[in-house]
Amino acid sequence: MSFQLKSRPCRVLALMPAMVALFCSIATVVAAQEPPPPKVELFGGYSYIYPGGTVYGLQPGALSPVSSLLESNPRGAGASLTYDFNRWFGLTLDTSIDWGSGESTFATRIDDAAFSNISIGPKFTYRTKHFSPFVEVLIGDHRLMPDAFHDVDKFGLMAGGGLDLDISRHFALRLFRADFVYSNYRYVAPGGPDTEIRGVRLQAGVNLMFGGETPPPPPSAACSAQPDEVFAGEPVTGTAAGSHFNSKRMIRYSWSGTGVKVAGTNASTQVDTSGLQPGMYSVNANLSDGSKPGVASCMAKFTVKQPRPPVIACSSDPGSIRTGGRATIRSSASSPDARNLSYSYSASAGDVSGTDATATLNSRDARPGPITVTCNVSDDRNLTASSTTVVNVEAPPPPPPPPTPAPRIKELETRLALHSIYFATAQPYATKPKGGLLPSQEQILVTLAQDYTEYLKFMPDAHLILGAHADSRGTPEYNKRLTERRLARATVTLIANGVPADHIDTKSYGLENQLTADQIKEQIADNPDLTPQDRKQMLANLQVMVLANNRRIDVTLSTTGQESTRRYPFNAKDFLALINTKDVEKKTTGTGKKAPTKK
Repeated sequence: MSFQLKSRPCRVLALMPAMVALFCSIATVVAAQEPPPPKVELFGGYSYIYPGGTVYGLQPGALSPVSSLLESNPRGAGASLTYDFNRWFGLTLDTSIDWGSGESTFATRIDDAAFSNISIGPKFTYRTKHFSPFVEVLIGDHRLMPDAFHDVDKFGLMAGGGLDLDISRHFALRLFRADFVYSNYRYVAPGGPDTEIRGVRLQAGVNLMFGGETPPPPPSAACSAQPDEVFAGEPVTGTAAGSHFNSKRMIRYSWSGTGVKVAGTNASTQVDTSGLQPGMYSVNANLSDGSKPGVASCMAKFTVKQPRPPVIACSSDPGSIRTGGRATIRSSASSPDARNLSYSYSASAGDVSGTDATATLNSRDARPGPITVTCNVSDDRNLTASSTTVVNVEAPPPPPPPPTPAPRIKELETRLALHSIYFATAQPYATKPKGGLLPSQEQILVTLAQDYTEYLKFMPDAHLILGAHADSRGTPEYNKRLTERRLARATVTLIANGVPADHIDTKSYGLENQLTADQIKEQIADNPDLTPQDRKQMLANLQVMVLANNRRIDVTLSTTGQESTRRYPFNAKDFLALINTKDVEKKTTGTGKKAPTKK
């Protein structure tokens, strides 16, 4: 009888070179470093064979041969021993056996066959860190043992390859091993058909690896540049150190640089940084022991820093001197680059001397007025900086005036009438700080300034003390800022009319020291300028009068303690503007909120 079946092993063998190439590509990508090759490999595992041939034989008592396509045999085991001469070439001794089916009748046994081999041949392996694909060619004794016929030994060939997954240096999983099997057998008389095996053997298992030493690491070099930050013109030392070179050979050094001048044949070299612009530079060292593998190189970087000039500030002590007097000039200088500093001085008048952080100005022969002293500093790279200070030379004081008779001082103090100053609601505004002072109140300040400047001629230490108040409708913060604006407005008017600024003292009370309703009633009753009808009308609007009387600045004379008279200007032409309780400015504050409408 005869059986027909398409040959799947041929398709498998056709794909095998592509599979091996694919695994080699994967192994190349994942390889981090080449592992050391073993000396001996021992494989053992499962074996499967597809004979890929038709057996021709004589049935007992028959005259003509019968034939059957041999079935695949999954009942097998295999082992091989490989000696590796180097990392890619080895010699393999291989054996495998696939045993019979155990079936009993001739009809069921004719398509079954056992197979074994003992072969030897070269093995070529591509080793990476994780994968080791290989190809092999094996020749030797092939024994075909059909279940229905006798055993025959023939010379045969196997060729194929596989892929190992390396778990460790001594253990790997053989993911697959595929070999084409080629051998011929005869079970009939000469002239009859041969049994030709053109099949595939597939195996998988474990591969144990023994021996092999870790190869020495390749030569390497390390470079350094010290210091790694310098200024142009300062030296840099480049140093190279080699590792894993042949100890029996002398290492030769060759230096080069990028944008720098460097040369030498020793382990250290000097780098010339003269004239280099600020930036990063590098030096390179090539090391060689004269052998082909004994080569390594390295690079070191250093930075040329941007030079920074020194900084200086100077001051005079004292700031004012009499003609012919002396002042000490002090310099405070530093170098951001920690360089050595030197000092020098010059002056627009007089004489200045000194070569360190302290100098002396002599105002001899200098006219009254300011003298500008220039303090100079330079570092050891000739980078400089300057600063100035002014010393005021005062003229000799005039002879003191004759003493003023006490009656004259008393007369001036009596004439110096002090009156409190009143403001309209919420004025002056933050947007118009120069406004807000009504004409009647400005005139009071003008008169006060005239009397006070004459008084100062006799009492130069006298001061005017201004205390500002606000009514109770604003927040403490708002009222504080409002009273400060009122003080500033009154101060500007006094200074504009001859009062020295340093003779004016101010106090901002805000909501403090508020006048009560009873105090306002008393003031209305004591005011000689009001008629009974006026008093009646004021008392009828007492709350308005309390608010108006608290929008004021009180004035005190420091020498006598005299306080200003709190007499509300009921008869002033701008009285209605002063007493008005509504704010006419319709603007917003700097925070975007609407400004207060009352104050």
